[in-house]
Amino acid sequence: MRIYASIVISSLTMLIIVMGARPARLFADEATMDDDFLTRYAETYRFTHGLPAAIAVPSTEDAVLFLRSGPRSFVRDLYTWDVRTGEERVLLTSDQLLGGADESLTAEEKARRERMRLAARGIASFDLSKDGAQVLVPLSGRLYFVERKTGAINELKSDAGYPIDPQFSPDGNSVACVRNGDLYVIDVASGAERRLTTGATETLTHGLAEFVAQEEMSRMHGYWWSPDGKFIAYQETDVAGVEELFIADPANPGKAPEPWRYPRPGMANASVRLGVIPVGGGETRWIEWDREAYPYLAAVTWDEGAPLTIVVQNRRQTEELVLAVDDGSSATRELLREQDKAWLNLDSGLPRWIDQGKHFFWSTERNGAWQLELRDRDGKLSGPLTQMELNYRGLITVLEERREAIVVGGENPTEQHLYRISLDVQHPRAERITDGVGNHAGIWSDRGGLAVHVSVNLRGERRFDVENGDGKVIGALAQMAESPGFVPNVELTRVGQDPELHAAIVRPRAFDGALRYPVIVSVYGGPHAQTVVASSAKYVFDQWIADHGFIVVSIDGRGTPARGRKFERAIRGDFITLPLSDQVRGLEELAARYPEMDLKRVGIYGWSFGGYFTAMALLQRPDIFQVGVAGAPVVDWADYDTHYTERYLGLPEENPEAYRVSNVLTYADKLQGKLLLVHGTADDNVYFQHSVKLTDALFRAGQEFDFLPLRGLTHMTPDPVVTKRLYGRMMEYFEQLKAE
Repeated sequence: MRIYASIVISSLTMLIIVMGARPARLFADEATMDDDFLTRYAETYRFTHGLPAAIAVPSTEDAVLFLRSGPRSFVRDLYTWDVRTGEERVLLTSDQLLGGADESLTAEEKARRERMRLAARGIASFDLSKDGAQVLVPLSGRLYFVERKTGAINELKSDAGYPIDPQFSPDGNSVACVRNGDLYVIDVASGAERRLTTGATETLTHGLAEFVAQEEMSRMHGYWWSPDGKFIAYQETDVAGVEELFIADPANPGKAPEPWRYPRPGMANASVRLGVIPVGGGETRWIEWDREAYPYLAAVTWDEGAPLTIVVQNRRQTEELVLAVDDGSSATRELLREQDKAWLNLDSGLPRWIDQGKHFFWSTERNGAWQLELRDRDGKLSGPLTQMELNYRGLITVLEERREAIVVGGENPTEQHLYRISLDVQHPRAERITDGVGNHAGIWSDRGGLAVHVSVNLRGERRFDVENGDGKVIGALAQMAESPGFVPNVELTRVGQDPELHAAIVRPRAFDGALRYPVIVSVYGGPHAQTVVASSAKYVFDQWIADHGFIVVSIDGRGTPARGRKFERAIRGDFITLPLSDQVRGLEELAARYPEMDLKRVGIYGWSFGGYFTAMALLQRPDIFQVGVAGAPVVDWADYDTHYTERYLGLPEENPEAYRVSNVLTYADKLQGKLLLVHGTADDNVYFQHSVKLTDALFRAGQEFDFLPLRGLTHMTPDPVVTKRLYGRMMEYFEQLKAE
């Protein structure tokens, strides 16, 4: 579940339904709604339009390529920044290619972008050849090939179907893609196209990642080139046994519902197998492993000089194998076995082979916290490359010639820093290469002589610095994003012991220490996401709320990441009890420290897992939380997907109590506060049925609540009009706290 910690939703249409007998009230004077901020916030997509995106640094190290839109536009164009001159220029625009016509997307491509949380239009993505000379741009069902040096544009024409996930071959001479569920290869020079697989149907595809791989494993690809470009490994996905759910448009009952294959806990997953096929055509060689015991294909790696390598998991995600595929046969051999009594997390991009297949990187939590380690060709541990104190969070790049790697880590979980680590396991070394309080990321060339360092901090600064191999800044990518016009008044602090919790407090910019303010909790509260981070961008919307006369608080309790294995796995078998107690304990300790916080007037809001948390907070702790806005909540975990839910709650037939105690419906008769429930009717991640179930249970229990269904919205649909209206509605709802 890669979902948001704050509400970011929109629609062309919204309908308010009031359940119960509460009369309509005007909660805030129009002048206090700060209408200009909401308009700017919505139309700039939270002030992110106009920022460089999809940054790529070619191996030639002569330029940086990136996508960027205007400050109030979703339409991105392709830019190049010249290292020699420090100047940027437009390399390609969608208008050049489409002549101003609207972009066309298939249902499959829309769903894929939904999984990627990609709202961009125009040139939404591109692929760069390994030698950096060529750019592949998919747009509106067509493929364009751009010579970077000359700017020449050629279309790779085909009438075989819409291309999905196009990728260059390692030598840049060919392009592969999936059309209508089958894998194709196109020769760039001649445009000749060859169909490699056949037999695709509505339920059988070749070369596409299944839903849970995209949504929960961060694996967007379903095929992989061999390093020599002579073969392609691809997954065959059969969803015939997966339950079919339907999404209808309630405002258009004459339109047939759209069917979607969605695996719910305890029910059938997609059946996945992996094959290898020659690019020149021929029979598929199907890779052998115990697919019944390890049905999840979590990762596939095919690096220079190394064997095709896969990571497979058991259904409970308590055991996974790293398997090397024997060259020329279907057999596999075990390199590594990981086990965890609670669950295993995946580290996207690993394993990663180096030294022409002599060693590979792996990461593990078996010692209590993430560590990066190096293993030999047979999987034997050569040694750890990072210590647990570094709090490793991801591998950025490997600079083999320098015998170094760049990783993300940092002891303070609210920050992310870049470290340069040695590949010498006998003399491990980690050097932090970023300074100051904040969050850092980077994109390196393969050779390590050019990088883009991306940084944000609490002072409202965001930078995209271009640096040479020694870390010296030689330029910066231009930003066109609008500024909020203020820096949030945020304080990061820590509360409590055993465990200590990180918290963020946002006070009004016109804060008066003599006053007592109602408190609003901005919550996510679940796996994989933090709300307390050293980035001012996180708190811009919270500042707008605070300026209406509130103090906004965020707390990262148990179950959230970057705090070690024990802290995260405390939620095994129960999503809510400990995390909710952490929120309450944190609030009470903050209020004891800061008398301006009035805990007799507390509201809470969140989206997705945060929406779930909001509903549970109102139902289970009405003594603390009086008003809540719950967006797209998971209500009944038996209705969410397999890979996410079973990881934390186990299989429903084996752990029914875990599903009962984590189910919002279990507590539906406990509502005492005021709940606004919001959900998109076309959500294909957290289905609309979740909120429908909750409204039915609340209504039957005689509870009063407000329900705002958003017609035609998915889990992520950033239309500015309704984003603005929704946030205005939310603020009206919280104004009730002032009337208490």
